[in-house]
Amino acid sequence: MSRRLRVNPIACEGHGLCVELLPELIRLDDWGYPILDDAAVPPELVGLARRAVDACPTLALILDDE
Repeated sequence: MSRRLRVNPIACEGHGLCVELLPELIRLDDWGYPILDDAAVPPELVGLARRAVDACPTLALILDDE
């Protein structure tokens, strides 16, 4: 089963916690909002991705199962 990250741009307020916890998959744009270059989460990063999702204060980061 593969997993993908996505960001709800309406809910995101640009706190930046996600990039601190998962810099391998997330970077910030010029205004501090997350950019996911490749939303597919490798198996070895699933634990870190879940941690980033749980830490999002506005619940804007989502980990989907495919």
